[in-house]
Amino acid sequence: MNYILFDGPSRNNLLPFTFTRPVADIRIGILTIREKWEAFLEATTTTITEDYLSEKYPMVEMDENIMINSSYLPNLELVEMVKDLTINQAIFKDEDVIAFFTKEAQEDIDFNTYEAIEFTEDIIKIEHTWDIFSKNGDAIQEDFNLLTNGQKSKSIPSSNNVIAPENIFIEEGAKLEFTTLNATNGPIYIGRNAEIMEGSIIRGPFALCENAIVKMGAKIYGPTTVGPYSKVGGEVNNSVLFAYSNKGHDGFLGNSVLGEWCNLGADTNTSNLKNNYAEVRLWDYKTEGFAKTGLQFCGLMMGDHSKCGINTMFNTGTVIGVSTNIFGSGFPRNFVPSFSWGGSSGFTTYQTKKAFEVAKEVMSRREVEFSKDDQDILEHVFEETQKYRRQ
Repeated sequence: MNYILFDGPSRNNLLPFTFTRPVADIRIGILTIREKWEAFLEATTTTITEDYLSEKYPMVEMDENIMINSSYLPNLELVEMVKDLTINQAIFKDEDVIAFFTKEAQEDIDFNTYEAIEFTEDIIKIEHTWDIFSKNGDAIQEDFNLLTNGQKSKSIPSSNNVIAPENIFIEEGAKLEFTTLNATNGPIYIGRNAEIMEGSIIRGPFALCENAIVKMGAKIYGPTTVGPYSKVGGEVNNSVLFAYSNKGHDGFLGNSVLGEWCNLGADTNTSNLKNNYAEVRLWDYKTEGFAKTGLQFCGLMMGDHSKCGINTMFNTGTVIGVSTNIFGSGFPRNFVPSFSWGGSSGFTTYQTKKAFEVAKEVMSRREVEFSKDDQDILEHVFEETQKYRRQ
C-alpha cells in the first residue's frame, strides 16, 4: 500500500516550524512524525504539503493510496485500523479525519459517501506549536517503547550515577562518563554516537538523538528532546530542539521549541513564566494576533536558521520567525518576523543574500549542502512574511 501524509488544518497553527517543512517532519519525542509512521507501517511515506515545499518534499501517488493526517501520532491500535482501510472507508476522531483510502482516479473526496470508522482510543494530536513541548513527555515514552522493543541497551559505564537504570537505553557508539541520570519519572534514551559530557545532571523523560551532545555540567529537566547533531549546555527544562541546533552555553531554555540550524549565544535566557503568573499568549499566524495557550509556562518558539547573540533575553511567550538575527541589550518584542535583523532598539530586513551566505557556511560545517530547494523555500518565506516586517 502507498501511504501519503498530509498537512491537515493544523498546518498554519504550527508556523513558524511549518514554513520550512511539512507537519510530518516536526520532531516530537525521539522521532519525527514521519519517522514514527514509517516505523509502525514498515513502509516509506511521501507528503501532500504546500506547493513551494513540494520540490523538496514530493508526493508519490499510486493507483491505491491511504492518506494520513500528520497531526496525529501513530499507535498500535490506530496503525492496525489504517492498514485495514479499503475503498470508501475513512477513520475519524470526533469530527477530524485521521486517515482515508483513495484511488488515483478520484478527483474529489466526499466523506459523506465514505464509511466512517470512529477511533475512540486516546491519541496524541499536534495542533499548536506549544503541543510540541507540552506533549513531549508522552511522545518520548511512546517512541522509547517503539525503539527499544526487543532490543538490548549498551551497558552504562560504571562512572555514572544512575537511578532507575531499567528506564535507560543506550545505543551503539554513545559516550557518557561521570554523569547523573535519573529515569524515575520517565525514560532516558541516548542515541547512536551521542555524547553526554562529564558533570551533566539529567532527569527523564529525555531523548538525546544520534550524534547530539550535552556539554559539561549541563542541567536538564524532562521532558526534553535534543535532536540529531544538536548541542545543549546550561539549564534546559521541557524543551525540544530539532536537528542541527545549538544551545551550547550557560543560560536557561524552558518550555520552548527550536527549529533546525538555530543558535543561541552564550548566556541567552528565556522567560517561561509571566511575573503576574497569568496565562501565556503566543503570536498566531493564522489570526495575526496573540492567542491563548492555556499554559502558565511557555517560553520561546524559534523558526529554522534563526540566531541570537550573547546575553540575549527573551520574554515569556516569544515567537521568532525563520532566518532572524537578534542581538543587543534589552528584550526584543515577543513576535519577531522572519528575516529580521536587530533587537530591542529596532529591526531592519535581513536580506536573503546575506542570510543565504550564513546558511551555506553553517550547513557546510556539518557537511550538509544548502540546496537549491532550500534556497527556494527560504525565498518564498521571505516574500510571504514581508508584510510583518517594518521597513
